[in-house]
Amino acid sequence: MLAKLTSKNQLTLPKSITKEVGDVEYFDVKLEDGQIVLTPVKIQKADAVRAKLAQLKISEDDITEAVAWARKG
Repeated sequence: MLAKLTSKNQLTLPKSITKEVGDVEYFDVKLEDGQIVLTPVKIQKADAVRAKLAQLKISEDDITEAVAWARKG
């Protein structure tokens, strides 16, 4: 089966493949021995929040302090 890479670097997957995978919006992408490997990933909202907090380098202590500060007022 062929998949076409567009000028905008987007890849269109065949419908028969996406039906087999199910209701998935995200894929983990790896290059293994010259082959692109797509693995379906179900993103949980909590995972997205944790990732954003890690990106911003916000710790559990930072959150505890912010809540305490907010409750003072």
